[in-house]
Amino acid sequence: MPYSSEHKQKTRSSIVESARVLFNRHGFKDVTIDMVMENAGLTRGGFYNHFNSKEALYKAAVSSFLMGRGARWRADAGIDTTKHDQDMARQMIQGYLSSEHLGDLDGQCPMIALPSDIARSSPDVQSSYQELLEAMVWLFEGNSNGHKARSRQEALSLAALCVGGMVLARTLPDSALAEEVRLAAHHTAFEMTE
Repeated sequence: MPYSSEHKQKTRSSIVESARVLFNRHGFKDVTIDMVMENAGLTRGGFYNHFNSKEALYKAAVSSFLMGRGARWRADAGIDTTKHDQDMARQMIQGYLSSEHLGDLDGQCPMIALPSDIARSSPDVQSSYQELLEAMVWLFEGNSNGHKARSRQEALSLAALCVGGMVLARTLPDSALAEEVRLAAHHTAFEMTE
């Protein structure tokens, strides 16, 4: 008896989430299909029922963050994307540049965890990464200080500060400099939203 479409979707989602976590931990090159499937509690044979390549899985894992782990992260941080005011931009900065986010390797945004890998990936994978950046920029553009809309340039600068600050901090584990970088990015981003 064939599996239901609901079962297939749950299995696919399990594979994608398993891959997302493993890619965050180890990067694209060091993660194998066997690792992903074992981590998902599945056998390798089922992989090709859902994906035609590891690269296709990588694209799905990056894309999944926005509405998967990223949506849970935004909810936990008190970010309501339907509410357009300065507080939402500040909530995004507060949550994104938090020590909790920096320490959550498995749950980190792919923009922090995978930039070097993405730069070497296919255009399809890069487009998934770009979607994440565009969503952050959209949130910053739409949540201004009330008397004027934030310009695209300001929104891009805020996104670059948030992501760049966290990428630098992540490369300096257990270092006082990492905390200084994170806090400096946080302080400057908050100043930009005043």
